[in-house]
Amino acid sequence: MTVHQLNELLLVCSLVLLIAVAAVRISSRSGLPSLLLYLGIGIAIGQDGIGNVVFDNAELTQVIGYAALVVILAEGGLGTKWKEIKPALPAAVVLSLVGVAVSVGVTAAGAHYLVGLEWRQALIIGAVVSSTDAAAVFSVLRKVPLPSRVTGVLEAESGFNDAPVVILVVAFSTVGPVDSWYLLVGKIALELAIGVAVGLSVGWLGAFGLRHVALPASGLYPIAVMAIAVAAYAAGAMAHGSGFLAVYLAAMVLGNSKLPHWPATRGFADGLGWIAQIGMFVLLGLLVTPHNLWDDVWPAIVIGLVLTMVARPLEVFLSLLPFKLPWQEKALMSWAGLRGAVPIILATIPMVSDIDGSERIFNIVFVLVVVYTLIQGPTLPWLAKALRLEDDPSEAADLGIESAPLERLRGHLLSVAIPAKSRMHGVEVGELRLPSGASVTLVVRDEKSFVPGPTTVLRRGDELLVVATDPVRDAAEQRLRAVGQGGKLAGWLGTGGPESGNTGTGTRRSR
Repeated sequence: MTVHQLNELLLVCSLVLLIAVAAVRISSRSGLPSLLLYLGIGIAIGQDGIGNVVFDNAELTQVIGYAALVVILAEGGLGTKWKEIKPALPAAVVLSLVGVAVSVGVTAAGAHYLVGLEWRQALIIGAVVSSTDAAAVFSVLRKVPLPSRVTGVLEAESGFNDAPVVILVVAFSTVGPVDSWYLLVGKIALELAIGVAVGLSVGWLGAFGLRHVALPASGLYPIAVMAIAVAAYAAGAMAHGSGFLAVYLAAMVLGNSKLPHWPATRGFADGLGWIAQIGMFVLLGLLVTPHNLWDDVWPAIVIGLVLTMVARPLEVFLSLLPFKLPWQEKALMSWAGLRGAVPIILATIPMVSDIDGSERIFNIVFVLVVVYTLIQGPTLPWLAKALRLEDDPSEAADLGIESAPLERLRGHLLSVAIPAKSRMHGVEVGELRLPSGASVTLVVRDEKSFVPGPTTVLRRGDELLVVATDPVRDAAEQRLRAVGQGGKLAGWLGTGGPESGNTGTGTRRSR
């Protein structure tokens, strides 16, 4: 590649990114999922579009798609709150294992008997479309005010079910006989166990290091966090485990470890996640050949109907039967099994393995994802409202706290943002009852700053600067979060805080 070619490539890539950013604005106004617009950009510059770019490298698409998925899972894990996902974890694990098995079997049967595909092709399609897409789930659910239990199950499921699905797709795409079912189950269990061990270990070690080693520049923290998350994927994959599960768990540990300069880290990860999504969807749009899709439209619609109307509801209701969840939540979870780039990326595996009918498999999966994402995404808020599953508006919002280490002073500077629904509104500074060694030094209100006194009343929208010595840093943050959730009486009323001996993350109303 010459410098001139590099200049042309940079110009094209920057224009594509700008168009994709504008597409996000369009999708937010129209309700159209942004992933479809990204796919449309790729198709538009492809061989059947105005760009007339010929691209048919499935192996390169798979590699880049894997890399993008690692970044997307890392970003999703960093934004997952442990206190929300913890109650939903058992249900999400069962849904990711038992549910996937049910979905694969039912969808494959529909593809074989209704569409006439061979069993190997039907099983591959059943496995490919059984994975809910992390990018689609994270982007859509965080715009819909749902109960934390529902979002916790769906987000955890999208992070967990990639691992068993990848193993199944690779097994079904291997030339030769598929392993016995008990060997396949044992392989899935082993890879998941390795992924869990690697992810938790790398995440804990990374968080411990970042909390105890002050880096010379704040911009290094986001880079270090993402590097640790990617290292978890690589270590898990090289240990013959699930790298996707490892990166999600490592990022979740990091995201719940109260790391320094956290808002900057979240912003950096969010930006990388957008770039990964845009690049992945545009590349997938380039790979597809639109004029070859028409013959597979109706098979895709039939298989999609089996998946969304039979397989997904069946897997949700059977998997969650022991958990006694309300039928409304199960119904919403059945409709919220969003597909996106992950099934399309997984559909490149049989193409790379040169399985008979692999191009048809890719075309069917592509059409299925586009059609049913177009239907499910925009209708999800309407269904949540119809089922009366919108989030409780009276529930207290958590505080936004950023910590910056003061290494020479052996202390920390905590930047605290009081959101609109925080119960810290109306609390006096003295009523915070911060531990000895911590103090509110500055309040920023209406773009003006002042030094507060003990009787200064805090308001929603205020930003506080709290200085805490190193020994009481955790206790100070714990106390601030407890007051944000429970008000001035937190601790005495069992809402967390040092007096109650709870975790300090506050309580959520049971549903």
